[in-house]
Amino acid sequence: MFGNTQLIVAIAIFTLTYVIIVSEKVNRTAIAIFGAVLMLIFNIEMQEEAIMHVDFNTIGLLVGMMIIVNILKRTGIFEYVAIKAAKAAKGDPWKIVLIFSILTGVSSAFLDNVTTILLVVPVTIVIANALKLNPIPFLVPEVLIANIGGTATLIGDPPNIMIGSATGLGFNDFIVNLGPVVIVITGITMVILKMVYGKTLVADELNKRQILSMNEQLAIKDKTLLIKSLIVLGITIIGFMSHQSLGYESATIALFGAGLLLLLSKLDPEDILMEIEWPTIFFFMALFILVGALEDVGVIHFLAEKMLDLTHGDLFFTAMLILWVSAIASAFLDNIPFVATMIPLITSIGDLSSISITPLWWALALGACLGGNGTLVGASANVIVSGMLEKQGYKLSFVEYMKIGFPIMLVSVAVSTVYLWVRYL
Repeated sequence: MFGNTQLIVAIAIFTLTYVIIVSEKVNRTAIAIFGAVLMLIFNIEMQEEAIMHVDFNTIGLLVGMMIIVNILKRTGIFEYVAIKAAKAAKGDPWKIVLIFSILTGVSSAFLDNVTTILLVVPVTIVIANALKLNPIPFLVPEVLIANIGGTATLIGDPPNIMIGSATGLGFNDFIVNLGPVVIVITGITMVILKMVYGKTLVADELNKRQILSMNEQLAIKDKTLLIKSLIVLGITIIGFMSHQSLGYESATIALFGAGLLLLLSKLDPEDILMEIEWPTIFFFMALFILVGALEDVGVIHFLAEKMLDLTHGDLFFTAMLILWVSAIASAFLDNIPFVATMIPLITSIGDLSSISITPLWWALALGACLGGNGTLVGASANVIVSGMLEKQGYKLSFVEYMKIGFPIMLVSVAVSTVYLWVRYL
């Protein structure tokens, strides 16, 4: 009876917390922490057990990369690259969209999509204003490609960080297994976007010349710090590529790079640490505790059994179910809590059956990351772009974004379906 009571209370706390997170009526970090603490108050798990559920490899990787990027952005390198790219496109609006989107996609793979969007969007708005054009056709492609590019690597999107940490899959595993399909999806997406926005992106010669007159050299604020930052970033990326063979966790590599750059930069660590997205970090920690409680009372094991009953243990159907459910769910819900719930579920499927679950991890990563493109609330980067546009007096509505994002998401997941079937299934 006590076990049944625990089960009911755990499900009730988790469900209520999840619903409030999705409603966005209350700060998601506040409600996640409160829900996690309720699990302790009702003795669903002990404090020591709750702490053991927190994946400190994910936390360390996020903190390390946030420190590196916060120092790097102080150099002005992102503004420099953006102006240089706009001049290389000779002020042609569509070429600017194409180059900026590709730069955003690559940056998202090696930094992360949210950070990349925060750095690129202000410069893009400046370029669009100089051309006297609406910035929305510039920014929608950027955010779509940011989410797609972040899918390719271990550090590009939070769901991948969580999957990698839980499974031991490394940086190279993600690039080798997800990189090829991301490149294909990026190409198809840009073709679709050209058809959608190509005719609206027209600027006169006078405004183009204004772009060409910009001086990118003025964007660099600290050349010495830039050199140090690029060297440390390079060392960190090499570390990610070789961390499995070296026997280090990815968080160790990220924190080494962060610590080294803090030393070399001679900046006040307090200033840098103040800029870390601590609400996001604590949101992750609370989620790990919430999902860990469901594991402890047997909910995850039960759901895994039901999924196997539904798919009869068939690898193809299981992978397709995970891919499409993840994509549709991530379009409307935050993909981070969704993935936090799915990771132990897939692990349980592996424990209960004889199938190789590695393709299931790639299905989850593709579904969760690409699904974020479906709606304006599907990914953090989308919400950030909407907010920044609003501050500039432009309105990107939920419906307007969904008309572009949802079809592209469906095409992306369809391509992923073919890719998973051909390569693994």
